[in-house]
Amino acid sequence: MCSGIHRNLPQVSRVKSLWLDFWENDLIEFMKKHGNLCAKAKYEAKVPPYYYIPQSCDCLVLREQWIRAKYEREEFVATRVCQDPCSAGSHEGFLWKRGRESKQFKQRRFLLSAREGVMKYYTKEPKGPKAVISIEKLNVMFQAEKIHHAHGLQITYKTDGQTRNLFVYHESGKIIPRITRNYIKEGYMEKTGPKQKETFKMRWFSLDSEERNLLYFKNPLDAFPQGQVFIGRRVEGYEVRAGLPQGISVKKRKSGITMVTPMREFLFLCENDREQREWIDALNGVIAQPLSG
Repeated sequence: MCSGIHRNLPQVSRVKSLWLDFWENDLIEFMKKHGNLCAKAKYEAKVPPYYYIPQSCDCLVLREQWIRAKYEREEFVATRVCQDPCSAGSHEGFLWKRGRESKQFKQRRFLLSAREGVMKYYTKEPKGPKAVISIEKLNVMFQAEKIHHAHGLQITYKTDGQTRNLFVYHESGKIIPRITRNYIKEGYMEKTGPKQKETFKMRWFSLDSEERNLLYFKNPLDAFPQGQVFIGRRVEGYEVRAGLPQGISVKKRKSGITMVTPMREFLFLCENDREQREWIDALNGVIAQPLSG
């Protein structure tokens, strides 16, 4: 709960229970004059449009950084001259990055430059950057469970027409929560090939609703996907069905999904009915949303 974070900030917060604590008259009067709406108007007056406002279900570090930025550092009040510590120049620091081949996490220097509109990271000094990534093509999301670290991040971007993943973490969690969007659904499913006669193989799937892509990987921490399925609208011939077509048999009793596209049908197997329903709902949500741009 956020109350636990506020208790660690006694200089800016007081935590009171409506049922268990005694409320003094002056505190009641204060709350009448400075309630939630007044506090929101003051402390969230200039939240940048890209700034992700965490929800109660988000990880602890994201909620803590939001509370500290809002109340401790007062980054979003109307009188603040510089709302974004990155907007005036650059932000530089070290992150532990997972190697594409070695699979080991090694410390790397990262540079985020607002003036150039890029993020860079370096593997060897004084050589040039290993990668220069346009911020416009960049997406970042917290992935604590996938990376097995409380401050884990997944950085995704496009390079040479492919989706590229970087997996990093920060030791202390003192990272700027400049988060854009999360995958609306991730998890394992089994997939067969285009002839629908190939063996079903386990793959890790990530559903990106903004790009309208269902990406699949051999392993959750792979740098590049093995493939992806674009998801258009129903009027264009895209449809999700529960179950598999007639004639398709599987050895184990699992819940099937048929993803219909104008080019072919993609067949997936879920571990149980609950996973099947969640994937169908998520895929239908993408199909129902209008095309952007």
